[in-house]
Amino acid sequence: MTPYESEGVIKTPGKIICPHCHSEIETQKPKVILQKPKLLIVEGKDDECFFCTLIDYLRIEDIQAAGVGGKNQIRGHLQAIVKDDDFSKVTSLGVIRDANNNPDDAFKSVSNALRAAGLTTPKRPLISTKGHPKVTVMIVPSHKRNGALEDLCLDAVADNPAFNCVNEYFVCLENRNIDPPREISKAKVHVFLSSREDPALPLGISAQKGYWPLEHKAFENVKKFLQSL
Repeated sequence: MTPYESEGVIKTPGKIICPHCHSEIETQKPKVILQKPKLLIVEGKDDECFFCTLIDYLRIEDIQAAGVGGKNQIRGHLQAIVKDDDFSKVTSLGVIRDANNNPDDAFKSVSNALRAAGLTTPKRPLISTKGHPKVTVMIVPSHKRNGALEDLCLDAVADNPAFNCVNEYFVCLENRNIDPPREISKAKVHVFLSSREDPALPLGISAQKGYWPLEHKAFENVKKFLQSL
């Protein structure tokens, strides 16, 4: 199969390339190459594409978003990053992690990863440390709410006419005694995206296509976090 390009999204067999950062989505162990004074660590390459889009939307030019291949990879990548010769140039480090089933545990996990890398640990989410670099952690959708980045996206399209169809789909499954997906928010994102022009796009690239309204108040706290780095 020959690689092809559709509206900036490059697809090859088994690969989807982010048109913003030109990285392969779902790269297993990406190396973070430090390029800007503010570094945002996120879980995966799909998250990286989403936050790159949001950073561009906010017209912030000094933040580099870097996906590290999953939440379990944050510790190892932080340990590697602090050993990089260019890390001394990083003035602000932000980490965004999904709350999943327990936002407190998610924050503790990030805090342990920061300590293991010899970095100062914030006392709680959204509160920055002092010193060099400044360190700030955000848990999404909130440090008081279970879930993930997908939940913020779903909040942003809750008033979209297609979202009624999304809910009806899962009601239909329940009425037929079909077990729901293990990660319901991710499943709802896929169902919602099936109503868009290109339903095969991952979450991050679908944000670049404008499928998630970044101006929505659902993203307000994330935008404030990025602006405060």
